[in-house]
Amino acid sequence: MRPTELEPVEVVDAELVEDDDEAPVGGAVEGYDPVVAILAALETKAAEDLHEARPQKTKTGYARDWELWGEFHAWLAEQSGTLLPLSAITVGTYVAFVKWLDEVKGAAPNSIERRVTGVASEARRHGYEVPKAARAAATQALKPLKLDKERQKRGRGKAAAITPADLRKMNTAPLERTPQPGASRGRVHVVPDLARMRDRSLHTMRFAIAGRNEEMSELDDTDIRLVTEGLEVHVPSVKGRPARDVPVAYGESADTCAVRCWIAWQEAKLAAGAAPDGPAFLPVSQWGALGTERLSPDGCGRAITRSAKHAGMTGRRITGHSGRRGLVTTGRRKGKRPEKLRAQGGWAKNSPVFWEYVDEGEKWEDNATEGIGL
Repeated sequence: MRPTELEPVEVVDAELVEDDDEAPVGGAVEGYDPVVAILAALETKAAEDLHEARPQKTKTGYARDWELWGEFHAWLAEQSGTLLPLSAITVGTYVAFVKWLDEVKGAAPNSIERRVTGVASEARRHGYEVPKAARAAATQALKPLKLDKERQKRGRGKAAAITPADLRKMNTAPLERTPQPGASRGRVHVVPDLARMRDRSLHTMRFAIAGRNEEMSELDDTDIRLVTEGLEVHVPSVKGRPARDVPVAYGESADTCAVRCWIAWQEAKLAAGAAPDGPAFLPVSQWGALGTERLSPDGCGRAITRSAKHAGMTGRRITGHSGRRGLVTTGRRKGKRPEKLRAQGGWAKNSPVFWEYVDEGEKWEDNATEGIGL
C-alpha cells in the first residue's frame, strides 16, 4: 500500500443490521434505563482503574499507540476524502491499520502486534467497543508478516545471553574510555568509582537471580540478607508476578561473585551517605555523586548496555534481559536442573521463553551429528 493509494480492504464476516420492523410511534425516544447507565459507568470506571494500575512505561506506550491510531485516520482521510471517527474499530479499519504500520511506517511485526493491543486497550478506556472479529482479523493479517524474514530484520532482535566471561569483561574494563574515531567530542569519559562498584553489584546480582529491570529497581537492602553460604534474596513482586526467595552462592572469582560485589557496594554506598535499609541500587551522577531515589527500571537496563559498550562488547544486543537468558543457557551447559533455573528466575512452568533458553543451552549436548561416523 503506497501513501498515495488506498487499496480496497476485504471485509469478512460483516453483519448487516436491518431497520427495526416496528419503529417507535411518533419518533418517541426510548426511556432511561438506570441499570444500563450504572453498568456503563462501572465499565468506564474499571477501564480507568486498570489504566492507572499499569506501569508508567506501559501507559506511555499505549498513549503513543493511540496517537498512531489518530495519525492513521488522518492518512486514511487523505486517501478517501472522509475522516472516520476514532471509535470506528472494525475488521476493515483494523486490517488497514496493520497494513499501514507495515507498508507506510515500516514497523516490525512484533511492534505492530503490540500497537494493535495498545489501541484496543486505549479504545476501551475511551468507552469504544473493540469487536472480537476485528482483533481476530488483525491477528490473521499479521501472520504472513511474522513469517517474512525481511520484515523480521526491522526489529531490534532478541537480547543476547551474557556469560560469566562477559560479566568479568564488563566488571574489569578500564575506568577511562577513549572516544571512538571520528567522534565529535575528543574528551575521555571517566567512570566514577562509585558508579563502577554499583554496576559490578547490579550486573552480578541480576545474573545470579535472573532479575528483570523492574525487579532490580524494586530491590531494597532489607531484601538481601548475608548468610554463611552467600546471600538470601527476596525478589519482590512486580507487574503482578509472584515474589520469590532465591539463594545466591559465593562465586569463584571476585570480579563476578554477586556476594562479594554486593558487600563492596553496600560498604561504599553507606560511606557515601546512603540511608541504611533503603533501595538496593541508587543512581550515581557523572561526577560520582550518590542519589537518594532508587535507580529506575530504565536506569537498570541502561547500566548493563552502557557497561557492555564500555567494555568493547559490540555486535551483540546486550540489554536488561541478557542476564536472565544467560543464567539459563550457562546453567544448562553446566548441568544445572531446569526446575532449579526456572525457580531462580520465576518463570511459569509452561513458559515458552524459558524452554527456548533451555534448548539454547542444550543444543550441543548429545548433538545429533556427533559421534555417528561422519
